[in-house]
Amino acid sequence: MRKTEHLGGITAFVTTAQLGSFTAASERLGLTKSAVGKSVKRLEDRLGLKLFQRSTRRLSLTPDGERFLLSCQHALDILEQAEAELTSHIARPAGRLRVDLPAAFGRQRVLPVLLNITRRYPELALTVTFSERFVDLIEEGIDLVIRIGELPDSSGLVARRLTTQKLVICASPDYLIEKGEPETPDALSQHHGVVGFRRNQPVSWLLKEQDGRIKRYTPPPTYEFADGDAMLSAVLAGCGLSQLPLWLVGKYLHSGELKEVLSGHSGGEMPISALWPKSRQLLPKIRYVVDELLKAAADGLLD
Repeated sequence: MRKTEHLGGITAFVTTAQLGSFTAASERLGLTKSAVGKSVKRLEDRLGLKLFQRSTRRLSLTPDGERFLLSCQHALDILEQAEAELTSHIARPAGRLRVDLPAAFGRQRVLPVLLNITRRYPELALTVTFSERFVDLIEEGIDLVIRIGELPDSSGLVARRLTTQKLVICASPDYLIEKGEPETPDALSQHHGVVGFRRNQPVSWLLKEQDGRIKRYTPPPTYEFADGDAMLSAVLAGCGLSQLPLWLVGKYLHSGELKEVLSGHSGGEMPISALWPKSRQLLPKIRYVVDELLKAAADGLLD
């Protein structure tokens, strides 16, 4: 069998796996549904493996199919990188970019930048997911992630700091009328805490000491949320005190819906970084998106 037929079968397989049906794959590839199905069947026959579990209701990958899909995506990325390196001086951002974002910050600050890029470059397709966990970019086939906080040691990744988020402790006026306003960090233990929840444990707060040092404080985890928008909703509802980023609560502080407390202990900041695999650092689509995010940060659009 000719190598072009091998590649055709792989392309049909990957497209079908990504879109979930032969019909959708046929529309994407400009082929008939029958042609796509036959191409995948020839690939299965050549490998001696079943890649899809077929039924009248749905099409799903077998365990062998899942492993083969990861290998095929990695191989296609290598081919894409080779092409990108050859044409980097003329290339426009194109192809599919898989991005994983932190939930609240991703939706409110990063996603508008990404959508603006796709309007200028319709050849760029996006797959965007939202999570707070540290993902394995290579294993999960993700091109670019944005993360908030100090980064773990990851020798296989390139990291670029975009900006920092400033943190403030705040609560609703109704809550403060009922419970009183804490005058010192020690008084926080007498209050309800609305805290973040990451990696199965509550997120500590960052408080500035009188000498300027930043100290970690473990708040009462009365309410734990793994999503910044949910934390904000709880604080607005009067559930308790929370340390939240200024970009998230600034307009509510300005309107009076929230009030900052312990302002003398504010000053904690957390880095916001873009990360991508070293093997993909030359891809124009990644380089362009990171450059646009850096510009947005410089213009204050990520604050």
